[in-house]
Amino acid sequence: MQSGSVASRSADSRTGNGSSPTVDAVSLAIIEQLQEDGRRPYAAIGKAVGLSEAAVRQRVQKLLDQGVMQIVAVTDPLTVGLRRQAMVGINVEGDLDPVSEALAAMAECEYVVMTAGSFDLMVEIVCEDDDHLLETINKRIRAIPGVRSTESFVYLKLKKQTYMWGTR
Repeated sequence: MQSGSVASRSADSRTGNGSSPTVDAVSLAIIEQLQEDGRRPYAAIGKAVGLSEAAVRQRVQKLLDQGVMQIVAVTDPLTVGLRRQAMVGINVEGDLDPVSEALAAMAECEYVVMTAGSFDLMVEIVCEDDDHLLETINKRIRAIPGVRSTESFVYLKLKKQTYMWGTR
């Protein structure tokens, strides 16, 4: 996986609720440049989008400060010893917030989303192996007050994973 990838929206802004920062065409072009290479020099980005290096630096900082994007190193879990991934659907009794907050605090939970449909929450879990996955679901997730049921979807093979959705 490439280091320095860019996730182009913050978790809270994906819901469409509340006031989201306005992102103009130039900022979207900057995001696209960073999604191609998160370590691309500001001077090169500026040349591609028609701004000075200083103007790109200011725009990037503003996008980071507003939570529009993050610049992070993305790893392949298999290469760092995390050999088991699963999506877990969770049904909750009562308020979703305390359960989702408890899940979000767990290192194994990479992605926590409230949903409408068969499950109240969907959680992506990344673990070392099957024993770690079992312990995470059975001893930790199911022990959270309010968790009524879980259904696990173990990943057999990951065919596509990108972070380019933010500028379409």
